Amino acid sequence: MDTIASLFSFITTPVSWVIVQFHKVYGAIFGPDTGWAWGLSIVSLVVLIRICLIPLFVKQIKSTRNMQALQPKMKAIQERYKSDKQRQSEEMMKLYKETGTNPLSSCLPILAQSPFFFALYHVLSSIASGKTIGVIDDQLLASARQAHIFGAPLASKFTDSAAEVAALDASLTSVRIVTAVMIILMSASQFFTQRQLMMKNVDLSVKTPYMQQQKMLMYIFPVIFAVMGINFPVGVLVYWLTTNVWTMGQQMYVINQNPTPGSKAQDSYLQRLLKSITQHEEVRGRRRKNIVKVIVAKGSDRNENERRFFAGLTKAGFAAQADGTVIKSDTIVAEAEGGSAAKRQQPKRQTKAQRQAAAAQHATAKDTEEASESAADEAPTTSLEKKPQESAKAAAAEEPKGEAQGDKPARPRANSGGSRQQGKSGQRKGQQRPKHPSSKK
Repeated sequence: MDTIASLFSFITTPVSWVIVQFHKVYGAIFGPDTGWAWGLSIVSLVVLIRICLIPLFVKQIKSTRNMQALQPKMKAIQERYKSDKQRQSEEMMKLYKETGTNPLSSCLPILAQSPFFFALYHVLSSIASGKTIGVIDDQLLASARQAHIFGAPLASKFTDSAAEVAALDASLTSVRIVTAVMIILMSASQFFTQRQLMMKNVDLSVKTPYMQQQKMLMYIFPVIFAVMGINFPVGVLVYWLTTNVWTMGQQMYVINQNPTPGSKAQDSYLQRLLKSITQHEEVRGRRRKNIVKVIVAKGSDRNENERRFFAGLTKAGFAAQADGTVIKSDTIVAEAEGGSAAKRQQPKRQTKAQRQAAAAQHATAKDTEEASESAADEAPTTSLEKKPQESAKAAAAEEPKGEAQGDKPARPRANSGGSRQQGKSGQRKGQQRPKHPSSKK
């Protein structure tokens, strides 16, 4: 570890200078030789470094999401060229270039922090050895060696012997208890940060090898930090615990405000946005408008969370516009209610036997209705008052025709007789077919 730390010795002077400047501020409040002054100086160093690394953190988020989106295409390339590794690598690089994705971007924050981490480790190791380093002179060195955090010196480690700990005016039990607690907290914060990323900010609709890798890292990283932590001085543990807590809080903010599409975090965010729109009848904030604008532009490519969000807007009587705003319309509410009512009135799907039974019942009911209508139509024609008049009119109409055509005059009588017979038969049940006028009695 000393060999690795010596490679970053060029940055030990800037790191020691920043620590000394913060120590002057906190020393005036808590005292120059206290653990609070030196411990808060290290915490402030972490905060300053992480603020400077925010642009790299944004790139890391974008790269991680791009890698998640590219996993199906990458898997297809691996299956297609599994026998040709060179062609596979060429197609992978071509895919990265077309989409503007850099696989190393997800490691940028860790790579950028490593020089500061090893420089701080080198500074604290020099303090433990009683050597001046950077801008830390003999006076500051003596002050740092006297600083304790909950009874453990900043430069002590879990693996130190009792003699080494006694040289720093501390007990071995205190050092090991403090370092063990800090190692546990450091590993737990790392595990929770990775678990938060996997459970809330990953598109669970797409199963890719990337998700399996992230799940493995969720369990491997805490173990690695626990094993390495026993060789870290207390000051380095303070540094690493602070950066883990910062990462956890920063990631929590990103998940809540800019979640990954298709993830549980996006569903929660869109539900909160829908509630805000319903209460205020508008989209508040430029960032929220941009999110609505992006979802509108997707069209039919929206995921399940986004379609549910638009359905909620329609039900509440709002329509999202291309510029990210919403408009309220009573027509939208009526259409939504009408559509939902129609959907509720849809009958359930029946089996073939049920459909055949329903068809038979319908046919029987139709035959009965036709029979009743026919009986109702026959009833007026059997009336004794109307039949003589109709028979007389028919005879008067047929009589000239019979004379002109040379027909027998008995045809009208047969017709009237048939009418009388039809009138008598009208009293019978059911429909009776009338006789033809030319037929014999």
